[in-house]
Amino acid sequence: MIYGLIEVKPKMNKKKVIFAIFIAVVIIAAIGFGIFYHKNPNMFLSQENTVQEENTVLSKPIKNEKQKHIAKVNFLPVYSEEAQNRLDNIYNSEEKSVYLTFDDGPSKTVTPLILDLLKQENIKATFFVLGARVDLNPSILRREYEEGHFIANHGYSHIYSNIYSSTGSVLEEYNKAQQAIQNALGLEYNGHLFRFPGGSTGGKYHNLKKDTKTVLRENQIGYIDWNALSSDAAGAKTKEALLESVKSTVGEKNTVVILMHDAGDKILTYEVLPEVIAYLREKGYIFKNFYDIMK
Repeated sequence: MIYGLIEVKPKMNKKKVIFAIFIAVVIIAAIGFGIFYHKNPNMFLSQENTVQEENTVLSKPIKNEKQKHIAKVNFLPVYSEEAQNRLDNIYNSEEKSVYLTFDDGPSKTVTPLILDLLKQENIKATFFVLGARVDLNPSILRREYEEGHFIANHGYSHIYSNIYSSTGSVLEEYNKAQQAIQNALGLEYNGHLFRFPGGSTGGKYHNLKKDTKTVLRENQIGYIDWNALSSDAAGAKTKEALLESVKSTVGEKNTVVILMHDAGDKILTYEVLPEVIAYLREKGYIFKNFYDIMK
């Protein structure tokens, strides 16, 4: 309307204005998000994948892309008569080879230090793990595997009266530890390799151990003891004593399987390991692990 010379315009509806602005903002934001997501799709999947990795039903086949990559890089051990033959004749090689083996882990205090050193020295070792310790430290076991070390089986409990009550109980201990390993790795992993707690011969359970070897073989499980040791679980209390034990038991053997331990109280094992490695290199040994056997 016109009143004199002044034009009075009708008032606009404030609610409609606010709603129009809101719609415009939403449309702009949606377009922006679509462009950003198209350029960065993995950013929005990382958290989901992390949760999935930690909560996967770990005894099932591999589904996660990261797990597939790990399994491809670190091939899964294979049992065969040829592998068993290599195991049976491991000490008959003319090549100077050494297998560093660690029992009774993984532990939070010692195993990561050993892994750091092995990575620095570019050496792949073999870990004979206890299932009970794997259940406590699954991430450390995953690190062992992901860094190319061989995971072997040392039973679940390390309680002799439990393990050696029958041949069947030894197999049960193996299988229980095996399940713990698979749960930690999220893979159908089987190392097909056992180390008898206390060794495979001698002592009050000698006859039962002898019978158990047949049972293990029937279940495609090899076993290995050692022919050299640091005595880190047999009374050696200083670095000097550990190193001397290694030197005296290695001697002039061509193939050496060295027994050491990575339980939480074996810090001396880690501390002497650089000197052990240096000594073995000076002697001309090639470092191997049991992937070289179970292949």
